[in-house]
Amino acid sequence: MGLDKERLKAIIRDHYDCSINRYDAAAIDAQVAPDFVDHSSPGEAVRGPKGVKSQIAGLHAAFPDLKVEIVDMVAEDDRVAVRSRFFGTHRGPFRGIAPTGSRVEVTGTFFWKLEADSGRIKERWGLFDAAALMRQLGVP
Repeated sequence: MGLDKERLKAIIRDHYDCSINRYDAAAIDAQVAPDFVDHSSPGEAVRGPKGVKSQIAGLHAAFPDLKVEIVDMVAEDDRVAVRSRFFGTHRGPFRGIAPTGSRVEVTGTFFWKLEADSGRIKERWGLFDAAALMRQLGVP
């Protein structure tokens, strides 16, 4: 048994809302598989719901008003591809950069793999425009 394309998209749409737009830790626990791996996180891979919550909490500490807008979404089999835009104001330390008060907008493309039976998020790969983010934060 698998999930249909619209259900796959709804799961990922809800994950973006719960993790980025609202930061709902309990929802992240329910959405993310215990053996989840984020293959694109800087440094060591983010693993499991605890890793996701830590990563997102760090982003919200640096950008307390962080929001995401999904621009495009495509689903096939157990995968979902998303092109998105992130918006926020740099109000806390971020990767060693003191708060600048700068309003930032960054684009990203992410691929998600879901468990066919449970619909929980199993893996993520992605790229975001880190160079544009650094320019907006005043880093040459």
